Amino acid sequence: MKKTVVVLAVAVAILAAGSMAGCSSPPSKPAPAEKPQPKAPEAITGSSAFYKCYISARLWAQDAQPYRVESQPTTDSKGRDGKAGEWRAGFASPSQHTTRPYTWAMGDVSHSVEDSFSPTNSSTQVFNVQFLKVDTDKAFAVAQQHGGDKLLEKEPDTPVLYVLEWNRQTNELLWHVIYGTDRDTAKLRVAVNASTGEFSRVEK
Repeated sequence: MKKTVVVLAVAVAILAAGSMAGCSSPPSKPAPAEKPQPKAPEAITGSSAFYKCYISARLWAQDAQPYRVESQPTTDSKGRDGKAGEWRAGFASPSQHTTRPYTWAMGDVSHSVEDSFSPTNSSTQVFNVQFLKVDTDKAFAVAQQHGGDKLLEKEPDTPVLYVLEWNRQTNELLWHVIYGTDRDTAKLRVAVNASTGEFSRVEK
């Protein structure tokens, strides 16, 4: 009988010690939170980016009118097929006498600081949105037929940029397809009518 009591006492002591040890053990650490994955690079055409910016510009000023659309060089996009990973669109508000540039990048639209606007300034010549009927993929295809294909065949790493502006001399809206890192040092520049999609001229 005494042995049984002793055995039970020992068992109770062991269980009590185990229970205390379990209570004193540090709580398990929560699993680290997963870091948000960065957005995958996205490339879209000039007209697509323009209209996304245009919606935001109209919220800024109901009379906002575009004066330039241009692609921005990025490491993820070479400007092929009329697409770019970043676009900038400039808008002017005649009633407010100001301009405001908008940028589309990585699926988001943002804007920079406002500047003064003068209707006589040739660098901010506004145009009617209805003239824009041809997108940059079509402009790229036309430019390829007028020297772009041969240039890219010889130098495939050459970036392609796009600029949309109103031409006062010819009274037309033009896509300028620029083969190179900037307009001044371009290896080739081809102008395409943004209303009809017709070839206008080789600029260099």
